[in-house]
Amino acid sequence: MGNHEVHVKFAGRIVFVGFGSIGQGILPLILRHIGTSPERVLIVTAEDAGRAEAERYGVAFVKNALTRDNYRGVLEPLLGPGDFLLNLSVDVSSTDLIRLARERGALYLDTCIEPWAGVYTDARLSVETRSNYAMRLDALALRAGRGGDPTAVLTHGANPGLVSHLVKRALLDIAADTGVEAGKPADREGWARLAQRLGVKVMHVAERDTQVADRPKRVNEFVNTWSVDGFVSEGAQPAELGWGSHERHFPADGGRHAMGSGCAIYLNRPGASTRVRTWTPEAGSFHGFLITHSEAISLADYYTVSEGGRVVYRPTSHYAYHPSDAAVLSVHEFAGRNWRLQEHKRIMMDEITEGMDELGVLLAGHARNAYWFGSQLTIQQARALAPHNSATSLQVTAAALAGMVWAMENPRRGIVEPDEMDFERPLAICEPYLGRLVGRYTDWTPLQGRGELFPEDLDTGDPWQFKNVRVS
Repeated sequence: MGNHEVHVKFAGRIVFVGFGSIGQGILPLILRHIGTSPERVLIVTAEDAGRAEAERYGVAFVKNALTRDNYRGVLEPLLGPGDFLLNLSVDVSSTDLIRLARERGALYLDTCIEPWAGVYTDARLSVETRSNYAMRLDALALRAGRGGDPTAVLTHGANPGLVSHLVKRALLDIAADTGVEAGKPADREGWARLAQRLGVKVMHVAERDTQVADRPKRVNEFVNTWSVDGFVSEGAQPAELGWGSHERHFPADGGRHAMGSGCAIYLNRPGASTRVRTWTPEAGSFHGFLITHSEAISLADYYTVSEGGRVVYRPTSHYAYHPSDAAVLSVHEFAGRNWRLQEHKRIMMDEITEGMDELGVLLAGHARNAYWFGSQLTIQQARALAPHNSATSLQVTAAALAGMVWAMENPRRGIVEPDEMDFERPLAICEPYLGRLVGRYTDWTPLQGRGELFPEDLDTGDPWQFKNVRVS
Protein backbone atom coordinates (compact mmCIF):
# COMPACT_ATOMS: atom_id res chain seq x y z
CA MET A 1 0.00 0.00 0.00
CA GLY A 2 1.59 3.26 -1.08
CA ASN A 3 2.11 6.21 1.18
CA HIS A 4 0.10 8.49 -1.14
CA GLU A 5 -2.78 6.18 -2.04
CA VAL A 6 -6.26 7.73 -1.94
CA HIS A 7 -8.26 5.32 0.21
CA VAL A 8 -11.73 6.81 -0.18
CA LYS A 9 -13.49 9.60 -2.07
CA PHE A 10 -15.50 11.89 0.19
CA ALA A 11 -17.96 14.48 -1.09
CA GLY A 12 -18.95 16.03 2.26
CA ARG A 13 -17.29 18.67 4.37
CA ILE A 14 -14.79 17.76 7.09
CA VAL A 15 -15.09 19.93 10.20
CA PHE A 16 -12.28 19.75 12.77
CA VAL A 17 -12.98 20.62 16.40
CA GLY A 18 -9.55 21.29 17.92
CA PHE A 19 -6.26 21.74 16.07
CA GLY A 20 -3.47 20.89 18.49
CA SER A 21 -0.59 18.54 17.75
CA ILE A 22 -2.88 15.73 16.54
CA GLY A 23 -5.01 18.00 14.37
CA GLN A 24 -1.92 19.54 12.80
CA GLY A 25 -0.46 16.08 12.22
CA ILE A 26 -3.57 14.55 10.64
CA LEU A 27 -4.41 17.39 8.22
CA PRO A 28 -1.74 16.48 5.63
CA LEU A 29 -2.73 12.80 5.92
CA ILE A 30 -6.39 13.61 5.26
CA LEU A 31 -5.50 15.68 2.21
CA ARG A 32 -3.19 12.87 1.03
CA HIS A 33 -5.47 9.86 1.55
CA ILE A 34 -9.08 11.09 1.48
CA GLY A 35 -10.36 12.28 -1.88
CA THR A 36 -11.45 15.80 -0.96
CA SER A 37 -10.21 19.36 -1.51
CA PRO A 38 -8.90 21.86 1.07
CA GLU A 39 -11.96 24.06 0.44
CA ARG A 40 -14.10 21.25 1.90
CA VAL A 41 -12.18 21.27 5.19
CA LEU A 42 -12.79 23.71 8.09
CA ILE A 43 -11.05 24.03 11.46
CA VAL A 44 -12.80 25.33 14.60
CA THR A 45 -10.39 25.63 17.52
CA ALA A 46 -9.89 27.49 20.79
CA GLU A 47 -6.33 28.67 20.13
CA ASP A 48 -4.24 30.23 17.37
CA ALA A 49 -1.84 27.25 17.25
CA GLY A 50 -1.66 25.82 13.72
CA ARG A 51 -3.18 28.80 11.92
CA ALA A 52 -0.14 29.18 9.65
CA GLU A 53 -0.26 25.49 8.69
CA ALA A 54 -3.98 25.68 7.88
CA GLU A 55 -3.40 28.73 5.68
CA ARG A 56 -0.51 27.00 3.92
CA TYR A 57 -2.84 24.11 2.98
CA GLY A 58 -5.66 26.47 2.00
CA VAL A 59 -7.93 25.31 4.84
CA ALA A 60 -10.33 27.73 6.59
CA PHE A 61 -9.44 28.39 10.23
CA VAL A 62 -11.89 29.76 12.81
CA LYS A 63 -10.72 30.60 16.34
CA ASN A 64 -13.73 30.04 18.58
CA ALA A 65 -13.62 28.11 21.86
CA LEU A 66 -16.64 25.80 22.08
CA THR A 67 -18.66 25.79 25.31
CA ARG A 68 -21.91 24.24 26.52
CA ASP A 69 -23.63 27.49 25.59
CA ASN A 70 -22.29 28.15 22.10
CA TYR A 71 -21.35 24.80 20.50
CA ARG A 72 -24.69 24.32 18.74
CA GLY A 73 -24.76 27.86 17.38
CA VAL A 74 -21.22 27.49 16.05
CA LEU A 75 -21.41 23.98 14.58
CA GLU A 76 -24.99 23.56 13.34
CA PRO A 77 -24.52 25.83 10.30
CA LEU A 78 -21.32 23.96 9.38
CA LEU A 79 -22.68 20.40 9.43
CA GLY A 80 -25.17 18.73 7.12
CA PRO A 81 -26.02 15.22 5.90
CA GLY A 82 -22.94 13.35 4.69
CA ASP A 83 -20.41 15.69 6.39
CA PHE A 84 -17.78 14.57 8.91
CA LEU A 85 -17.23 15.97 12.42
CA LEU A 86 -13.66 15.18 13.53
CA ASN A 87 -13.34 15.84 17.26
CA LEU A 88 -9.70 16.27 18.34
CA SER A 89 -10.40 18.68 21.19
CA VAL A 90 -10.07 18.65 24.96
CA ASP A 91 -12.69 20.09 27.33
CA VAL A 92 -15.52 19.66 24.79
CA SER A 93 -18.20 17.04 25.51
CA SER A 94 -17.95 14.09 23.16
CA THR A 95 -21.53 12.95 23.89
CA ASP A 96 -22.93 16.37 23.02
CA LEU A 97 -20.97 16.43 19.74
CA ILE A 98 -22.10 12.88 18.89
CA ARG A 99 -25.74 13.90 19.41
CA LEU A 100 -25.28 16.98 17.26
CA ALA A 101 -23.53 15.08 14.45
CA ARG A 102 -26.32 12.49 14.48
CA GLU A 103 -29.04 15.14 14.31
CA ARG A 104 -27.28 16.77 11.37
CA GLY A 105 -26.72 13.45 9.55
CA ALA A 106 -22.94 13.72 9.84
CA LEU A 107 -20.28 11.08 10.51
CA TYR A 108 -18.15 11.46 13.65
CA LEU A 109 -14.81 10.34 15.13
CA ASP A 110 -12.92 11.19 18.32
CA THR A 111 -9.73 9.86 19.89
CA CYS A 112 -11.03 9.84 23.48
CA ILE A 113 -14.31 10.51 25.28
CA GLU A 114 -14.11 13.99 26.81
CA PRO A 115 -16.46 15.91 29.14
CA TRP A 116 -16.90 19.66 29.26
CA ALA A 117 -14.09 21.59 30.97
CA GLY A 118 -13.75 21.19 34.71
CA VAL A 119 -15.30 17.75 35.17
CA TYR A 120 -12.01 15.88 35.66
CA THR A 121 -10.89 18.20 38.46
CA ASP A 122 -14.25 18.93 40.13
CA ALA A 123 -13.71 17.86 43.76
CA ARG A 124 -17.49 17.83 44.33
CA LEU A 125 -17.85 14.88 41.95
CA SER A 126 -17.19 11.31 43.10
CA VAL A 127 -14.19 9.38 41.79
CA GLU A 128 -16.58 7.08 39.96
CA THR A 129 -18.34 9.99 38.24
CA ARG A 130 -15.00 11.30 36.94
CA SER A 131 -13.95 7.91 35.57
CA ASN A 132 -13.58 6.87 31.94
CA TYR A 133 -15.79 3.91 32.82
CA ALA A 134 -18.72 6.25 33.51
CA MET A 135 -18.04 8.42 30.46
CA ARG A 136 -17.89 5.36 28.21
CA LEU A 137 -21.26 4.17 29.56
CA ASP A 138 -22.75 7.61 28.85
CA ALA A 139 -21.50 7.46 25.25
CA LEU A 140 -22.70 3.89 24.66
CA ALA A 141 -26.11 4.78 26.15
CA LEU A 142 -26.69 6.96 23.08
CA ARG A 143 -27.19 3.71 21.13
CA ALA A 144 -30.40 2.87 22.99
CA GLY A 145 -33.22 1.79 20.70
CA ARG A 146 -31.53 3.10 17.55
CA GLY A 147 -30.33 1.53 14.33
CA GLY A 148 -28.89 2.75 11.06
CA ASP A 149 -27.61 6.05 12.44
CA PRO A 150 -24.61 7.77 10.84
CA THR A 151 -21.39 6.11 12.00
CA ALA A 152 -19.78 7.62 15.10
CA VAL A 153 -16.40 6.03 15.85
CA LEU A 154 -15.47 6.34 19.52
CA THR A 155 -11.87 6.62 20.74
CA HIS A 156 -9.90 5.81 17.58
CA GLY A 157 -6.38 7.15 17.93
CA ALA A 158 -3.33 5.02 18.67
CA ASN A 159 -4.56 4.01 22.08
CA PRO A 160 -7.41 3.73 22.40
CA GLY A 161 -7.97 2.71 18.80
CA LEU A 162 -5.10 1.07 16.94
CA VAL A 163 -4.23 -1.12 19.93
CA SER A 164 -7.56 -2.96 19.68
CA HIS A 165 -6.59 -4.06 16.17
CA LEU A 166 -3.10 -5.03 17.37
CA VAL A 167 -4.69 -7.27 20.04
CA LYS A 168 -6.62 -9.24 17.42
CA ARG A 169 -3.56 -9.67 15.22
CA ALA A 170 -1.53 -10.77 18.28
CA LEU A 171 -4.17 -13.33 19.29
CA LEU A 172 -4.03 -14.89 15.80
CA ASP A 173 -0.20 -14.96 15.97
CA ILE A 174 -0.22 -16.70 19.36
CA ALA A 175 -2.81 -19.22 18.17
CA ALA A 176 -0.71 -20.06 15.10
CA ASP A 177 2.46 -20.40 17.20
CA THR A 178 0.90 -22.57 19.91
CA GLY A 179 -1.10 -24.93 17.70
CA VAL A 180 -4.53 -23.59 18.71
CA GLU A 181 -7.11 -23.61 15.92
CA ALA A 182 -8.27 -19.99 15.74
CA GLY A 183 -10.66 -20.24 12.83
CA LYS A 184 -11.92 -16.83 11.65
CA PRO A 185 -13.45 -15.05 14.65
CA ALA A 186 -16.13 -12.70 13.31
CA ASP A 187 -17.76 -11.29 16.44
CA ARG A 188 -17.21 -10.48 20.08
CA GLU A 189 -18.07 -14.01 21.22
CA GLY A 190 -15.59 -15.58 18.78
CA TRP A 191 -12.71 -13.31 19.79
CA ALA A 192 -13.38 -13.64 23.51
CA ARG A 193 -13.53 -17.45 23.25
CA LEU A 194 -10.20 -17.43 21.38
CA ALA A 195 -8.51 -15.35 24.10
CA GLN A 196 -9.97 -17.73 26.69
CA ARG A 197 -8.73 -20.84 24.84
CA LEU A 198 -5.25 -19.32 24.55
CA GLY A 199 -5.19 -18.59 28.30
CA VAL A 200 -4.44 -14.87 27.96
CA LYS A 201 -4.62 -13.39 31.47
CA VAL A 202 -3.41 -9.84 30.89
CA MET A 203 -3.44 -7.32 28.06
CA HIS A 204 -1.04 -4.45 28.65
CA VAL A 205 -0.86 -1.50 26.29
CA ALA A 206 2.91 -1.24 26.78
CA GLU A 207 4.48 1.98 25.50
CA ARG A 208 7.98 3.41 25.90
CA ASP A 209 8.81 6.79 24.35
CA THR A 210 12.58 7.46 24.16
CA GLN A 211 12.48 10.67 22.11
CA VAL A 212 14.82 13.38 23.39
CA ALA A 213 15.31 17.02 22.40
CA ASP A 214 18.21 19.45 22.26
CA ARG A 215 16.21 21.78 24.56
CA PRO A 216 16.03 20.44 28.13
CA LYS A 217 12.92 20.83 30.24
CA ARG A 218 13.00 24.01 32.32
CA VAL A 219 11.64 24.51 35.83
CA ASN A 220 7.89 25.28 35.83
CA GLU A 221 7.49 23.82 32.32
CA PHE A 222 5.49 20.75 31.23
CA VAL A 223 7.10 19.12 28.20
CA ASN A 224 5.51 16.30 26.21
CA THR A 225 5.61 14.73 22.74
CA TRP A 226 1.84 15.19 22.31
CA SER A 227 -0.92 17.31 23.84
CA VAL A 228 0.07 18.56 27.29
CA ASP A 229 -3.56 19.34 28.16
CA GLY A 230 -4.68 15.88 27.01
CA PHE A 231 -1.98 14.08 29.02
CA VAL A 232 -2.54 16.20 32.12
CA SER A 233 -6.31 15.72 32.10
CA GLU A 234 -6.12 11.92 31.84
CA GLY A 235 -3.16 11.73 34.24
CA ALA A 236 -5.16 13.60 36.88
CA GLN A 237 -8.12 11.22 36.55
CA PRO A 238 -8.33 8.13 38.78
CA ALA A 239 -6.26 5.16 37.56
CA GLU A 240 -8.52 2.56 35.91
CA LEU A 241 -8.06 -0.98 34.68
CA GLY A 242 -10.09 -3.87 33.33
CA TRP A 243 -10.30 -6.44 36.16
CA GLY A 244 -9.61 -10.02 35.13
CA SER A 245 -11.34 -13.21 36.25
CA HIS A 246 -7.99 -14.69 37.38
CA GLU A 247 -7.32 -11.94 39.93
CA ARG A 248 -7.40 -12.93 43.61
CA HIS A 249 -6.08 -9.82 45.42
CA PHE A 250 -8.39 -6.81 45.22
CA PRO A 251 -6.43 -3.56 45.69
CA ALA A 252 -6.86 -1.89 49.08
CA ASP A 253 -7.42 1.45 47.35
CA GLY A 254 -9.66 -0.05 44.65
CA GLY A 255 -13.29 0.64 43.94
CA ARG A 256 -15.93 -1.24 41.96
CA HIS A 257 -18.59 0.37 39.80
CA ALA A 258 -22.26 0.06 40.76
CA MET A 259 -23.41 0.40 37.14
CA GLY A 260 -22.68 -1.39 33.89
CA SER A 261 -21.00 -4.77 33.48
CA GLY A 262 -18.42 -4.28 36.25
CA CYS A 263 -15.65 -5.14 33.79
CA ALA A 264 -13.27 -2.51 35.25
CA ILE A 265 -12.25 -1.03 38.58
CA TYR A 266 -10.74 2.29 39.63
CA LEU A 267 -8.05 3.17 42.16
CA ASN A 268 -8.51 6.08 44.53
CA ARG A 269 -5.42 7.83 43.23
CA PRO A 270 -4.43 9.62 40.01
CA GLY A 271 -3.04 7.56 37.15
CA ALA A 272 0.02 9.82 37.01
CA SER A 273 0.95 8.66 40.53
CA THR A 274 0.35 4.94 39.89
CA ARG A 275 3.02 2.75 38.29
CA VAL A 276 3.03 -0.76 36.86
CA ARG A 277 5.65 -3.17 35.52
CA THR A 278 5.64 -4.07 31.85
CA TRP A 279 7.92 -4.99 28.93
CA THR A 280 8.65 -3.97 25.33
CA PRO A 281 11.27 -5.51 23.00
CA GLU A 282 13.64 -2.52 22.80
CA ALA A 283 13.25 -1.16 26.32
CA GLY A 284 13.00 -4.49 28.13
CA SER A 285 11.27 -4.26 31.52
CA PHE A 286 10.30 -0.83 32.88
CA HIS A 287 7.85 0.98 35.11
CA GLY A 288 4.99 2.76 33.33
CA PHE A 289 2.21 5.02 34.55
CA LEU A 290 -1.19 3.35 34.86
CA ILE A 291 -2.99 6.18 33.05
CA THR A 292 -6.72 5.64 32.58
CA HIS A 293 -7.71 4.97 28.99
CA SER A 294 -10.87 3.75 27.27
CA GLU A 295 -9.18 0.67 25.85
CA ALA A 296 -8.47 -0.65 29.36
CA ILE A 297 -12.23 -0.85 29.87
CA SER A 298 -13.41 -1.78 26.37
CA LEU A 299 -10.87 -4.61 25.99
CA ALA A 300 -11.89 -6.20 29.29
CA ASP A 301 -15.55 -5.83 28.32
CA TYR A 302 -15.12 -7.13 24.76
CA TYR A 303 -13.09 -10.19 25.78
CA THR A 304 -15.48 -11.31 28.54
CA VAL A 305 -16.96 -14.81 28.35
CA SER A 306 -20.11 -15.37 30.40
CA GLU A 307 -21.95 -18.63 31.03
CA GLY A 308 -25.29 -18.75 32.79
CA GLY A 309 -25.06 -15.07 33.65
CA ARG A 310 -21.68 -15.53 35.36
CA VAL A 311 -18.32 -14.24 34.11
CA VAL A 312 -16.04 -17.24 33.51
CA TYR A 313 -13.26 -15.42 31.66
CA ARG A 314 -12.03 -11.86 31.46
CA PRO A 315 -8.48 -10.52 31.03
CA THR A 316 -6.97 -7.78 33.16
CA SER A 317 -6.25 -4.89 30.79
CA HIS A 318 -4.57 -1.54 31.31
CA TYR A 319 -2.24 1.06 29.91
CA ALA A 320 1.42 1.00 31.02
CA TYR A 321 2.99 4.21 29.73
CA HIS A 322 6.56 5.46 30.06
CA PRO A 323 6.47 8.80 28.21
CA SER A 324 9.59 10.68 27.14
CA ASP A 325 12.07 11.36 29.93
CA ALA A 326 11.22 15.08 29.78
CA ALA A 327 7.55 14.22 30.28
CA VAL A 328 8.38 12.00 33.28
CA LEU A 329 10.21 14.93 34.89
CA SER A 330 7.22 17.12 34.04
CA VAL A 331 4.80 14.69 35.73
CA HIS A 332 7.06 14.56 38.81
CA GLU A 333 7.01 18.35 39.06
CA PHE A 334 3.23 18.48 38.35
CA ALA A 335 2.57 16.05 41.23
CA GLY A 336 4.86 18.06 43.51
CA ARG A 337 2.72 21.12 42.80
CA ASN A 338 -0.28 19.17 44.15
CA TRP A 339 -1.53 18.55 40.61
CA ARG A 340 -1.54 22.23 39.61
CA LEU A 341 -0.27 22.57 36.04
CA GLN A 342 3.00 24.37 35.38
CA GLU A 343 2.79 27.90 33.94
CA HIS A 344 4.63 26.95 30.72
CA LYS A 345 3.79 24.13 28.28
CA ARG A 346 5.77 22.82 25.32
CA ILE A 347 5.13 20.04 22.81
CA MET A 348 8.45 18.67 21.55
CA MET A 349 8.53 18.59 17.75
CA ASP A 350 11.31 20.16 15.68
CA GLU A 351 13.73 20.07 18.63
CA ILE A 352 13.59 16.24 18.89
CA THR A 353 17.01 14.84 17.91
CA GLU A 354 16.61 11.08 18.34
CA GLY A 355 14.54 8.28 19.86
CA MET A 356 11.48 6.19 19.08
CA ASP A 357 7.98 5.53 20.29
CA GLU A 358 7.56 1.82 20.92
CA LEU A 359 3.83 1.20 21.25
CA GLY A 360 2.18 -2.21 21.32
CA VAL A 361 0.19 -4.77 23.25
CA LEU A 362 1.68 -7.32 25.65
CA LEU A 363 -0.55 -10.38 25.92
CA ALA A 364 0.56 -12.71 28.71
CA GLY A 365 -0.36 -15.82 30.66
CA HIS A 366 -0.59 -18.16 27.65
CA ALA A 367 1.51 -21.19 26.66
CA ARG A 368 4.39 -19.01 25.36
CA ASN A 369 4.31 -16.76 28.48
CA ALA A 370 4.09 -13.28 26.90
CA TYR A 371 3.92 -11.82 23.39
CA TRP A 372 4.36 -8.15 22.45
CA PHE A 373 3.06 -6.94 19.11
CA GLY A 374 3.27 -3.35 17.97
CA SER A 375 4.97 -0.40 16.32
CA GLN A 376 8.59 0.70 16.65
CA LEU A 377 8.68 4.14 15.02
CA THR A 378 11.72 6.43 15.17
CA ILE A 379 11.63 10.21 14.90
CA GLN A 380 13.65 9.99 11.66
CA GLN A 381 11.11 7.60 10.13
CA ALA A 382 8.18 9.74 11.27
CA ARG A 383 9.67 12.87 9.68
CA ALA A 384 10.30 11.04 6.41
CA LEU A 385 6.72 9.69 6.34
CA ALA A 386 4.63 12.77 7.11
CA PRO A 387 5.07 16.49 7.91
CA HIS A 388 4.07 18.05 11.28
CA ASN A 389 4.46 14.77 13.17
CA SER A 390 6.68 13.22 15.82
CA ALA A 391 6.91 9.46 16.32
CA THR A 392 4.24 9.75 19.02
CA SER A 393 1.78 11.85 17.04
CA LEU A 394 2.09 9.84 13.82
CA GLN A 395 0.93 6.65 15.55
CA VAL A 396 -2.17 8.61 16.62
CA THR A 397 -2.82 10.51 13.39
CA ALA A 398 -2.44 7.46 11.14
CA ALA A 399 -4.92 5.57 13.32
CA ALA A 400 -7.41 8.46 13.39
CA LEU A 401 -7.14 8.62 9.57
CA ALA A 402 -7.84 4.87 9.40
CA GLY A 403 -10.91 5.30 11.61
CA MET A 404 -12.18 8.12 9.38
CA VAL A 405 -11.76 6.01 6.24
CA TRP A 406 -13.53 3.08 7.91
CA ALA A 407 -16.44 5.34 8.90
CA MET A 408 -16.71 6.70 5.35
CA GLU A 409 -16.74 3.15 3.98
CA ASN A 410 -19.27 2.02 6.64
CA PRO A 411 -21.46 5.13 6.99
CA ARG A 412 -24.56 3.70 8.74
CA ARG A 413 -23.14 1.70 11.64
CA GLY A 414 -24.18 4.00 14.51
CA ILE A 415 -21.87 4.24 17.52
CA VAL A 416 -18.88 1.89 17.17
CA GLU A 417 -15.92 1.13 19.43
CA PRO A 418 -12.56 0.05 17.92
CA ASP A 419 -12.94 -3.50 19.30
CA GLU A 420 -16.14 -3.90 17.25
CA MET A 421 -14.53 -2.98 13.91
CA ASP A 422 -13.09 -5.51 11.49
CA PHE A 423 -9.40 -5.04 12.26
CA GLU A 424 -7.72 -5.77 8.91
CA ARG A 425 -8.75 -2.61 7.04
CA PRO A 426 -7.76 -0.02 9.70
CA LEU A 427 -4.51 -1.87 10.41
CA ALA A 428 -3.62 -1.96 6.69
CA ILE A 429 -4.15 1.81 6.41
CA CYS A 430 -1.98 2.47 9.48
CA GLU A 431 0.83 0.04 8.67
CA PRO A 432 2.86 2.24 6.26
CA TYR A 433 3.11 4.84 9.05
CA LEU A 434 4.10 2.54 11.92
CA GLY A 435 7.81 2.06 11.23
CA ARG A 436 8.57 -1.57 12.04
CA LEU A 437 5.57 -3.72 13.00
CA VAL A 438 7.16 -6.25 15.34
CA GLY A 439 6.07 -9.38 17.22
CA ARG A 440 8.29 -10.76 20.03
CA TYR A 441 7.89 -13.50 22.62
CA THR A 442 9.56 -13.05 26.01
CA ASP A 443 10.13 -15.05 29.19
CA TRP A 444 9.85 -11.84 31.24
CA THR A 445 7.34 -11.74 34.10
CA PRO A 446 6.76 -9.05 36.75
CA LEU A 447 8.40 -11.35 39.32
CA GLN A 448 11.72 -11.46 37.49
CA GLY A 449 14.66 -10.55 39.75
CA ARG A 450 12.53 -9.34 42.64
CA GLY A 451 12.36 -12.10 45.21
CA GLU A 452 16.08 -12.19 45.99
CA LEU A 453 16.77 -8.46 46.31
CA PHE A 454 13.39 -7.29 47.55
CA PRO A 455 11.44 -10.09 49.26
CA GLU A 456 8.11 -8.29 48.93
CA ASP A 457 4.67 -9.74 49.52
CA LEU A 458 4.40 -11.38 46.10
CA ASP A 459 2.03 -13.98 44.69
CA THR A 460 4.59 -16.43 43.30
CA GLY A 461 1.86 -18.90 42.33
CA ASP A 462 0.76 -16.69 39.41
CA PRO A 463 3.13 -14.02 38.09
CA TRP A 464 0.30 -12.29 36.21
CA GLN A 465 -1.62 -11.15 39.28
CA PHE A 466 -2.10 -7.37 39.29
CA LYS A 467 -0.59 -7.38 42.78
CA ASN A 468 2.72 -8.44 41.16
CA VAL A 469 2.42 -6.02 38.24
CA ARG A 470 1.71 -2.95 40.35
CA VAL A 471 4.65 -1.02 41.80
CA SER A 472 3.82 -0.70 45.49
